Amino acid sequence: MDPVALALPPLRLAHATATSCLGAGLAAHAAAAREGGSGLKPCDFDIVDLPTWIGEVQGVDDVDLDELPAPGLREFDCRNNRLAELSLRQDGFAQAVEQAVARHGAARVGVFVGTSTSGILQTELAYRRRDERGALPADFHYTGTQSNASLADFVARRLGLQGPSFVISSACSSSAKVFATAQRMIAAGLVDCAVVGGVDSLCLTTLYGFHALELLSREPCRPFDAARKGLSLGEAGAFVLLERACGQLRDEDVLLLGCGESSDAYHMSSPHPEGLGASLAMRQALQQAGLRAEGIDYINLHGTATPSNDAAESRAVGAVFGHTTPCNSTKGATGHTLGAAGGLEAVLSLLALRDGLIPASPGTRELDPALAGPGGLRYQRDCAHAQLGFVMSNSFGFGGTNCSLVFGRADACKARGHGGPPGEPRR
Repeated sequence: MDPVALALPPLRLAHATATSCLGAGLAAHAAAAREGGSGLKPCDFDIVDLPTWIGEVQGVDDVDLDELPAPGLREFDCRNNRLAELSLRQDGFAQAVEQAVARHGAARVGVFVGTSTSGILQTELAYRRRDERGALPADFHYTGTQSNASLADFVARRLGLQGPSFVISSACSSSAKVFATAQRMIAAGLVDCAVVGGVDSLCLTTLYGFHALELLSREPCRPFDAARKGLSLGEAGAFVLLERACGQLRDEDVLLLGCGESSDAYHMSSPHPEGLGASLAMRQALQQAGLRAEGIDYINLHGTATPSNDAAESRAVGAVFGHTTPCNSTKGATGHTLGAAGGLEAVLSLLALRDGLIPASPGTRELDPALAGPGGLRYQRDCAHAQLGFVMSNSFGFGGTNCSLVFGRADACKARGHGGPPGEPRR
């Protein structure tokens, strides 16, 4: 049987939050989407000396993990986990998880989160404090900081959760793929609900690494622009509480309807030029959601503003959707938050459905005529009010680790008669 045709239940996005350079919490992100705001600024991070722009979150260094009620969190002290904590404090998210624990029990709530570099900045800082023999300082804790597993462990301990927990690290698709993981874990009966999302924080490794790859822009990134020069790196923390979509749903409730994953392995850092793996992920997400391409009202593109990525995604989206579906990239607002991008843009998709608003694409001035505009993608530069029922969010990582997610409003699902045989497209 085709795995994407298996009956997987829709999941309700019961609660969500996000923190990025746009601000802390949903209200800041909704305002930026309406107003076309961007949080990018010239790079002044730590000792980095590069001519580029970044999306830095304010207030991360003010977070004190010693103040938390959960014991033993000091060993997790690093920028990445402080950013996770700052995000968990917003929008009553931690309290919503407490209520889920009260309903289901701590062992029935999973934690599936994504990150790319985790707390590697802590290791960079530790290397500056090596002793005369080259030994790292005694207060450096690799397991609680740089290790990718650190994020899931920290979130689970911070929220008092005892269910299955792990990290997915598949570059820029990391915190999109966790939605698919949670969907399978809930369908299998291993958990009743799950905290999903991702956190990635700025560090010298990524800034200098992307500079070495000649992928950083000297100005704020300009997705799908004719003069795009590369990406702007950012950082973010985003979390969603996923539960079965049972009981009485409100019209405005947002559901996870479909997940598509592929691994084309075309190149270690470049996408397939025709976007073949990306196309496959989008088609799988549509099939699982039971929707045809024309049923999607808006696509949040991966849109990193590098010449090759935008070109490949344009071809992939054109192959699946044609040229009529409104789409754009929000990375001109947030920067590319790497392992947190999928989770952050899932939350932005939720806000788009909630508010009936296609977010703006700041930084994009003149569309690349080879990709968008007449004969190309229907790229939306400015914020636009729209009746959105179904939205797709794309996240494509290094090595061809692709993931596409489909979200829908409960009232739109009801109007479309969603819920027929699995794998059968609905009009």
